[in-house]
Amino acid sequence: MSQKFIPLSVPNFKGKELEYVTHAIETEWVSTGGPYVNEFEEKVCNYVNAKGAVSVQNGTSGLHIALKVCGVTREDEVIVPTLTFIAAVNPVKYLGAEPIFMDCDDSLCVDPYKLMEFCRMECTFINGKLINKRTGKHVKAIIVVHVFGNMSSMDKIMKIAEEFNLKVVEDATEALGTYYTNGIYKGKYAGTIGTVGVYSFNGNKIITTGGGGMIVSNEEELLKRAKHLTTQAKSDELYYIHDEIGYNYRMTNLQAAIGIAQLEQLEDFIKIKEVNYKLYKKFINEIPGLEILNFNENIRSNYWFYALFIKDDFPLKRDQVIKYLSSNNVQVRPIWDLISEQQPYIANQNYKIEKSKTYLAHIINIPCSSNLSTEDVLYVIDCLRNVHNKK
Repeated sequence: MSQKFIPLSVPNFKGKELEYVTHAIETEWVSTGGPYVNEFEEKVCNYVNAKGAVSVQNGTSGLHIALKVCGVTREDEVIVPTLTFIAAVNPVKYLGAEPIFMDCDDSLCVDPYKLMEFCRMECTFINGKLINKRTGKHVKAIIVVHVFGNMSSMDKIMKIAEEFNLKVVEDATEALGTYYTNGIYKGKYAGTIGTVGVYSFNGNKIITTGGGGMIVSNEEELLKRAKHLTTQAKSDELYYIHDEIGYNYRMTNLQAAIGIAQLEQLEDFIKIKEVNYKLYKKFINEIPGLEILNFNENIRSNYWFYALFIKDDFPLKRDQVIKYLSSNNVQVRPIWDLISEQQPYIANQNYKIEKSKTYLAHIINIPCSSNLSTEDVLYVIDCLRNVHNKK
């Protein structure tokens, strides 16, 4: 059995990436201008059936702009998940606003029932504004993260948002390609249901441009403002007139060239990742004390990351499993530490954080690259099976 190093999640460049990048270089369109940027925006927009898309440097800058076009200011608060990567929360602070941390449900996404309870019990709704009883501040928005390519309960969350006049920013940085297969949002892609959606093309995402991200929305005025803000807020490009503070967030033509080639392969990547996920699930769920967590039944997931749940009766605890697999050349990682317990946010309000703590203590992510071979998957499974057999 192979003893080669098996990485957690790495890019897969088997398409026309080199061809398109070479063309960009030969035509000398390498910076934030160039035809590939517009083409990539259009193709992402068409893929997810959104009205428009605006490219950005990364998912974090996309979330920053998404919150800004939703009108979030330093006078406001934003509901955020505690079980997520910190980049989903930091943009709230970029704008001087404050996050309120929410627990997850068994999908690892925001718990809609606790969200509703918080809005009804901890806030008052006055003159179209949700006011936090504790702080007196306006709770203006919620950031919904579609964790690991799963889909949050958008039907419930959108009803809550409508009832309490909340803007919904969908952090779909992990969920490009995930969509509902039934229900009221059947056919709707992650990122296209809320007010604004954001994708990431970081190196470990299902498709990558090295860095890069994309904002999508079905509200044309928000898209227009996002485009304005991400290109230094020029009101007159010839004479360099700027009407507000803008940002240098535009994607480069080189990144977009890679992105187009990657997008052409996205559905194939998803098929590969689904096959490997099911292979893992078939054999790992037979090992006492281990379980591969499910994706929601009413979605077609992109199967970005696989979550291995280590039960209390497994011979090794989370950190011991990480150390053991690492010693066998298998790269794994724990789920993110809770953001509400991180130093910058320790004083912020949180609401009934319970289930997130359980998942933090028991979940690791295992190799899931789209170029992962069947042999690699079986090797990881054998490593885990050997732990149980040696107990």
